[in-house]
Amino acid sequence: MPTTSNYSLRRRHTSLVLLIGFIFLLTGCSTVLAQEATPPFDTEKLSSVDRLITQAIDDGELPGAVVVVGYGDQIVYQKAFGSRVVSQGQGLEEMTVDTIFDLASLTKVVATTTSIMMLVEMGEIRLRDRVATFIPEFARYGKENVTIHHLLTHMSGLRPDLDLNRSWRGSDVAIQLATEEILLASPGTKFIYSDINFFLLGEIVRRVSEMPLDEFAQTKVFEPLGMSDTMFRPPRSMQPRIAPTESCTMYGWPCGGDGATMLRGIVHDPTSRRMGGVAGHAGLFSTVSDLVRFCRMLLAGGSIEGVRIFSPLTVATMTSVSTPVTEPNRRGLGWDIDSVFSSNRGEFFSIGSFGHTGFTGTSLWIDPRTKTFVVFLSSRLHPDGTGSVVALRAKVATAVAAAITDIPELDVKVTELIGTDFGPVGEIPRFPKSPVLNGVDVLRASDFYQLKNKRVGLLTNHTGLALDGVATADLLWQAEGVELVSLFSPEHGIRGVKDSAVPSSRDEATGIPIYSLYGDTRRPTLAMLEGLDVLVVDLQDVGARFYTYMSTMAYVMEAGAKHGVSVMVLDRPNPINGTQIEGPVQDPEARGFTGYFPMPIRHGLTLGELAQLFNVELSIGADLTVVAMEGWLRDTWFEATTQRWVNPSPNMRNLIQASLYAGIGAIEGTNISVGRGTDTPFEQIGAPWIDGLALAKRMNERMLPGVGFYPVSFVPNSSKYVGERCEGVFILVLDRQLLRPVRVGLELASALQEMYGSQFDLDAAARLFGSRDVLAQIKAGEDLGTIIAQWAPDEDRWRLLRAPYLLYY
Repeated sequence: MPTTSNYSLRRRHTSLVLLIGFIFLLTGCSTVLAQEATPPFDTEKLSSVDRLITQAIDDGELPGAVVVVGYGDQIVYQKAFGSRVVSQGQGLEEMTVDTIFDLASLTKVVATTTSIMMLVEMGEIRLRDRVATFIPEFARYGKENVTIHHLLTHMSGLRPDLDLNRSWRGSDVAIQLATEEILLASPGTKFIYSDINFFLLGEIVRRVSEMPLDEFAQTKVFEPLGMSDTMFRPPRSMQPRIAPTESCTMYGWPCGGDGATMLRGIVHDPTSRRMGGVAGHAGLFSTVSDLVRFCRMLLAGGSIEGVRIFSPLTVATMTSVSTPVTEPNRRGLGWDIDSVFSSNRGEFFSIGSFGHTGFTGTSLWIDPRTKTFVVFLSSRLHPDGTGSVVALRAKVATAVAAAITDIPELDVKVTELIGTDFGPVGEIPRFPKSPVLNGVDVLRASDFYQLKNKRVGLLTNHTGLALDGVATADLLWQAEGVELVSLFSPEHGIRGVKDSAVPSSRDEATGIPIYSLYGDTRRPTLAMLEGLDVLVVDLQDVGARFYTYMSTMAYVMEAGAKHGVSVMVLDRPNPINGTQIEGPVQDPEARGFTGYFPMPIRHGLTLGELAQLFNVELSIGADLTVVAMEGWLRDTWFEATTQRWVNPSPNMRNLIQASLYAGIGAIEGTNISVGRGTDTPFEQIGAPWIDGLALAKRMNERMLPGVGFYPVSFVPNSSKYVGERCEGVFILVLDRQLLRPVRVGLELASALQEMYGSQFDLDAAARLFGSRDVLAQIKAGEDLGTIIAQWAPDEDRWRLLRAPYLLYY
């Protein structure tokens, strides 16, 4: 008898084992399904589909539908419901089983995925090939590592669709706009369902085969399979059989407006419409009988009635999980398996089943284990765009699965296929070819020509070093033709060692004044700027919104604009990389020195990029120059720069602490110690009232990606709880690519609120975490996954806002 753990493991793998095993059984046996006996269905239970759909039509959720349930080669249920047309001016037309529907996103799997996998079988392309191999212009702004596999699995990092508020038209323009996109996430790290992925795949089909997608799919897929009513851009002669969607202008979105006409035979999807009706993500029209043939082909391992278009292994590859094991949305190549979009699977079909939906109200779901498929076609948008069939499709699939009376046992056992079997699913790491040159190194290489004959002030601290370790202040003091007049220091002082207010002073070596911008004032005064031509900034940031060096730089820019002093920023790396973004945008009341500009907590920019953004977005109007680094790559962490680590502040002592800081620092305003005054600040948290064993157990039960926790005891020698023994947890970073530090901070805050609500001062996190709504949700005990998901719009808007200011790719 298996142990519980072995039994659970078997359950997780059963569906895919059965799927692939079933396809293997079908190899060379294309007539097996046709020889099946009476389909194993309870006809009375199956008839409940009639009731579900009729009730939904009566409730106004859709005007009509056509539904087919198949078992192998046999049709066990087929029926048309309601009306095809109900709109004014077009009369009332009854729905018929030969109605042609706008398939919307079913185009992705029926036309595009199928065409791509044919090219893979032919050896023309590989799943691991980079998109830029076929669309060279795509290789910009960090997209050079996106692969065909990423596009098929929606793991590319591209946003859901192009901007429809802009006026554009044409497939060539769509591809050009796609090449200008900035990724929302690094390739292979985040599931983002994207139409851009699939019209890029359609373009790859065109460029590789030298045939437009519609022509390739027609000649290589639809005609061989006998799908005579499946096509892009159906001719006018077929219009009487086509189910209309809603009234739209030809290129506008959303639908409606002056000049809108009912779309009938014209694709509803606005991007596809602008692309001329042929696109990899939408534009295909078809009937239920044609889609039945398509489903039968997949169930039979790639062939139907003696016509084979795929090998069984190709079908197995397409319909097996191909997303990373860390991604909760499980997708195949093109096909949906178990994601936020797979409600049409219903309650009972196994995880090894697969399918897809379309925005217009269409759906396929195929379960190889039971040899069953469900085709649901509706035009739920007709006539006014308000219908919905999300719940209905799920209920229909559940009713079908509940009607199955027998499930065949399969003995074939094969290995579950995962994404890594088909090439890399994660981002291919990049390393600079040579040491990264900071802005000061670049300026030095030009012999400081931009500062010749200038009277210079320098905002810096101990992190302002050239690659060889010489201080920027010394370089400017010694530079011929450059007059260094004064120094300015940020928080922690010119040497970066103070954790309190810093007085102004004089430099011992040169005698020039050092004006503190973290003492009596945080902004340069007119007296401090008197006689200066340019104020140079050279500081090492750590990539978090509340790290104050960015605010000090911004205050310098404001003062420079006000008093006619130019500003030059000597750029340095974001040590925790420039691609990963995380967290909510702060509330207006949280704006200030620890939150200068509204942005997520982990912002993903360098100081130079932030300076450009602030200057434009806030209309500061500074005469700004950014001396960019040479050789820095956006997705690299600090160690890849080959530069020496210098603690940016007293309690930022290594890269691990920097990687955790965005989350642990976000909650340090509360009454916990974050390890200040110990050897490992930001790697541990505690308080005298915490039970470290209980907290570690609670955190490890959450199974957060990339981190683990163990109980610790420590006594801070400074900051909170100085001299008191604190119990808490140490945070062990196991995989920093998977680490989401802001989530770690949120999870810790939630655990402390749940376990020690009367002692933990959660409200005190408002200033740094920045969102009182999030804190209220934590107090209310709301699901943390839901809270985190609500950050996505803020994160996406930030990515788009920052895009014009990126200096590195």
